[in-house]
Amino acid sequence: MMQVLVIGASRGLGLEFARQFRTAGARVVATARSEAGLSALRALGCEALPLDLLDAASVAGLGWRLDGERFDAVVLNAGVYGPRTQGLESPTQDDFDTVMRTNVLGPMRVLPQIEATLAAGAKLMVLSSMMGSIGQRSSTTGWLYRASKAAVNSVLRDAALTLGPRGITCVAVHPGWVQTDMGGPNASLPPERSVADLRRLLARLTPDDNGHFLNHDGSPIAW
Repeated sequence: MMQVLVIGASRGLGLEFARQFRTAGARVVATARSEAGLSALRALGCEALPLDLLDAASVAGLGWRLDGERFDAVVLNAGVYGPRTQGLESPTQDDFDTVMRTNVLGPMRVLPQIEATLAAGAKLMVLSSMMGSIGQRSSTTGWLYRASKAAVNSVLRDAALTLGPRGITCVAVHPGWVQTDMGGPNASLPPERSVADLRRLLARLTPDDNGHFLNHDGSPIAW
């Protein structure tokens, strides 16, 4: 049975990952911050663990909760958008702290806690965004979110350099413009399609893909 860990699965893409992996017969351990999120995961048959990425003690506790686990696949999904700016609009200190702590500090805290749980040949997928690409950037919309995703791409590359020699394949992915609370109802992809694409991508990853930034359809994205 495939062993899967989904970080940030209370709603949206994270919850859809949990649902699809469970439907496919995998054992799924998934995290959520709220009791409602934990209940939704339990209803799917997941093993639900509380996790607040903004709470250092909560993240530290994840390590001992997962002691002895060995996962074949890990999806790191948690993230927030922040202010919907159009140009060079200065973020408030609170907005900056919330977005950067959630999208960048969160993964930097979680990755060391789950490193020992990754089985040989495991695959680690960090949900990023094409908005974090510097090479393909043509807009300044949401520049705080863009900066946070560029930063988490850097975190992913460091994880790939660390874990790749152990046979673990690490990738950053763009899920597409998805009809979630963040993407809005006018987005082009339903969550079911985005996650189905990403699961197919995950299944066909090889060690040659380690450290890459990929679209949900598998095509490469410039850093």
